[in-house]
Amino acid sequence: MDFYAHVLEHKDELIKRTKQLLAIPSVLDRFDPASETPFGTAINDALQFMLEMAKDDGFITKNINNYAAHVEYGSGKEILGVLCHLDVVPTGDGWTYGPFEPTIADGKLYARGAADDKGPTMAAYFALKLLKDLGFAVNKRVRIILGTDEETEWRGIGEYFKTEQMPDIGFAPDAMFPLIYGEKGIFTFDVTGKTTDTDLITFTAGDRYNVVPDYASCTLRKDLKEEFTQYLAFHGLSGEIDGDKYVVHGKRAHAMQPNLGVNAAFILAEFLQQHIDNAFIDYICEYLTFDHLGEKLRIDHYDDEMKEFTINPAVYEYNKNSFKIGINCRYPKEWDKDSAKINLDASAKKYHFKIHYLGDKVVHYVDKNDPLVQTLYDAYVKYTGDTEHEPITIGGGTYARSLDKAVAFGPMMPGRKDVAHQIDEYLFVDDLLKATAIYMEAIHQLTK
Repeated sequence: MDFYAHVLEHKDELIKRTKQLLAIPSVLDRFDPASETPFGTAINDALQFMLEMAKDDGFITKNINNYAAHVEYGSGKEILGVLCHLDVVPTGDGWTYGPFEPTIADGKLYARGAADDKGPTMAAYFALKLLKDLGFAVNKRVRIILGTDEETEWRGIGEYFKTEQMPDIGFAPDAMFPLIYGEKGIFTFDVTGKTTDTDLITFTAGDRYNVVPDYASCTLRKDLKEEFTQYLAFHGLSGEIDGDKYVVHGKRAHAMQPNLGVNAAFILAEFLQQHIDNAFIDYICEYLTFDHLGEKLRIDHYDDEMKEFTINPAVYEYNKNSFKIGINCRYPKEWDKDSAKINLDASAKKYHFKIHYLGDKVVHYVDKNDPLVQTLYDAYVKYTGDTEHEPITIGGGTYARSLDKAVAFGPMMPGRKDVAHQIDEYLFVDDLLKATAIYMEAIHQLTK
C-alpha cells in the first residue's frame, strides 16, 4: 500500500493538530515533585492534549503521574516503543514569527518544537492512528511513549520505566533520516570557584547545558564603555550597553554541534580579559574560548565511526566573586574518561577552582547490520528512493538511549539545515508528511 498517498488525504488534519500542539509553550519553568504538574502547567497541558486526543481517537492511554504517558495500540507479549517528548528548550529572542504561534511560510512550519520534537511526535502519532483506522493488525503492542523533560534531566522517562515494561525494540523520531544507530556519550560537569577581583560584579550567559548561549551580559564597576563600543565595531559583533550592563549577542545552536553556534560568553570574556584581572575570565580564555573540540583542556578525542569529541561551555553564573560554569560534552567510543578527568582537575587546580561531575550518559550503540536498523532503513528508502545516504552516528542524545535496543529515526531529511534549538526553528511541511508515511511503513513492518 502507498502510505504516503493516504497521508496526503489527511494532510489538513495532521497540520491542524500539529499546530495545536506547537501552540502550547511547553518550556520547563521549574521541577516540583510535590506538585500534581511536576514539570509545570504548560508541559502538562501538552501531555493532556496528546492523551485527550488519543482517547478521542480510540487508543488505550496511561498517564504516569503526569511525569510521562503512553498511547497504545495492538496486542501481544512484545512491545514496539516509539519514544517522543513534549518539552522544548527556551525560545530566545529575534523570532520572525511568534515561537508559539505556528506559522507556515515558504513550505516550512515555524515554531519552537517544530523539529524537536512536537512535529515528529505528531507524525509518529498520526502514523499509528492511520494504521489503526485502516484496520492493520499488529502482532506487538505499539506504544508511543510521551516524555516531559527530555531537554533537561530525563526525570519523566526515568519515572515511567520504574513501573512500565521496557519495549523490546524501538525508535525515537527526534533526529534525522535515514537513521541514527549510535549516539555519543553525554558528560556534564561544573567548574566553580571564587575570585578577588573588584571590577567584575556579575557575568551571566546561557540557560541550558545543551544549548550554545546566544546572549551574555556583565556588570562592571570599571567604565569600559568606549573600549566595548570599539571592540564590537572592530570585530563586527552585535551588542549594546545599558547603564553599567554590557551585552553581547551570539548564535544559539545545539550542544551536539557547538561549532554551528557563536558562544556569546566567549566574546564577552575575551573582551574583558583585555581590561580586567579576573581568574574566572582567565580560566575561560585559557581553557574554553572558541575550542569546541576540547583541545585546550587536552580532553579531545576522535573515533573513525562516531567522529570527534565536542564540548559546550553553556551556563555562566558569576555574582559577588563566586561563580559556576556549566559544561556539556559529547564523547565518542573509546574516549578515555579517566585521563580526561585528570586533565580537567588539573586545569581547575591551577586556579584553585573545583570540578563537580554531574552526569554521564554512556555511548548508545546498535549494530548497523541489526534487523531493526535494516527494517527502518528500508522503510526510509521506500518513500524517498535515497540509497546514497547511509545510517550514521551523532552527538545528540535522544530517548533511544533509554531502551536497550532502539535507534533515532528522522524526521530531518539529509541535506536539510539542522535548526533544532535555534531561533526560527522549523520543519518542512513536506518532510512532516513524508516522515509520517515512513513511520507508518516502519511500524507496519516491525509488527507484521
